[in-house]
Amino acid sequence: MPNANTAAANKQELLQQLQDLLPVGAVLSEPEDLRPYECDGLSAYTRLPLAVVLPESVTQIQHILRLCTRLGVPVVARGAGTGLSGGALPHEHGLLLSLAKFNRILELDPRRRLARVEPGVRNLAISQAAEPHGLYYAPDPSSQIACTIGGNVAENSGGVHCLKYGLTVHNIQQLKIVTAEGELLTLGSTALDAPGYDLPALMTGSEGMLGIIVEVTVKLLPKPERAQVVLAAFDDVARAGRAVGEIIAAGIIPAGLEMMDRLAIQAAEDFVHAGYPRDAEAILLCELDGINAEVSALILQVREILLASGATEVRSARDEAERARFWQGRKAAFPAVGRIAPDYYCMDGTIPRKRLPEVLQGISELSREYGLAVANVFHAGDGNLHPLILYDANRPGELERTEAFGARILELCVAVGGTITGEHGVGMEKIDQMCVQFQPAELEQFHAIKRAFDPHGLLNPGKAVPTLHRCAEFGAMHVHGGRLPFPELERF
Repeated sequence: MPNANTAAANKQELLQQLQDLLPVGAVLSEPEDLRPYECDGLSAYTRLPLAVVLPESVTQIQHILRLCTRLGVPVVARGAGTGLSGGALPHEHGLLLSLAKFNRILELDPRRRLARVEPGVRNLAISQAAEPHGLYYAPDPSSQIACTIGGNVAENSGGVHCLKYGLTVHNIQQLKIVTAEGELLTLGSTALDAPGYDLPALMTGSEGMLGIIVEVTVKLLPKPERAQVVLAAFDDVARAGRAVGEIIAAGIIPAGLEMMDRLAIQAAEDFVHAGYPRDAEAILLCELDGINAEVSALILQVREILLASGATEVRSARDEAERARFWQGRKAAFPAVGRIAPDYYCMDGTIPRKRLPEVLQGISELSREYGLAVANVFHAGDGNLHPLILYDANRPGELERTEAFGARILELCVAVGGTITGEHGVGMEKIDQMCVQFQPAELEQFHAIKRAFDPHGLLNPGKAVPTLHRCAEFGAMHVHGGRLPFPELERF
């Protein structure tokens, strides 16, 4: 192991060579300059990097990665820092590579319905640029006003319209990446199909572990002739959950189908004044889009299903302004909940839709067991849950209790046939729950893919895929006789 003098000398060499490579001000190493980069949206985990670099060209990124490979320095890529799983948490002995300066829309081709963008372009900015052509970019995470397309690819983000139009992986055609050794690769094609393996799909959701994304070609869709939201209120969360299944079973694929419980409704209403019924135990927001006649027919059909499922109130947005308010309340749910508790911990599990009522009941039981309130906000149509656990990090032991509660929710999702993440990624937050979801042979395949792209293991190390040793330790602590020791799991 290198001694302190050797480590200091290596750091000095790294900083000197970075300063030679990059413009003045593009290399940050003083503690006060590093502090803004100490975490992403999961602020429970913080760590200062060795240094931060802000390159402004692909060539500079290539030189940085070649230097880090030669010196054995880990590299963590960072976009807007809105991620919620600790995926952009710095490495204390590594470099944090910010892509903030890569914020240009390089080309927008309305005839081919494509946009070629740099990774630092905000999600919403793509739709704003395409709007004069009657086009838009479908994935719309709640953080779309701030989150960037590179991070969307790294985490495979979705949004409220992912049910009908898919996640990021379904809406991109080509990626350009720089490997850990500084090689620039083009994956996919601007054509409708590309030969060989679907490498853009492999890269999407890889959480910065396989390469640095430097360019993304996204698909653009024509704006529908009409889009209208139906709001339904329920006096029971389980009934709302069952209504979701009834809509899908009827063969209807809404553009969006979202659900919020009472705590989330009241927080959002106080914050945004969206017109939500404050006394409801749950609401569903169901958006139908398409040609005018089709939407009219679907709204009548959905209304009948909702009333038959026990809705106490069903109303449609009267105009585009009210439709926007309905969605504004849903998209503002996370910051709204932040107004009613000092801290909140946002989970991200996905379950089969038919298990929604019983999983919500299980979360309620866990809430009572841990003595922590939960606001439930989720993409009900595709079963992607976002329970927000409210806590106070200033109270000794409360963060640890919150993390244990969150782990139980994720393991409950796995127990009913779901998964530990839908769009936030694994990062640092869910790495132990990967041991619940996957067998050792599967994890070893993930590591083999990692080695193929990053043979020295320098890109975002220690995230997303646990070592088999870590899983063995986790299993020794938490699994007995092949069964998870959580009573609420035994029902499923």
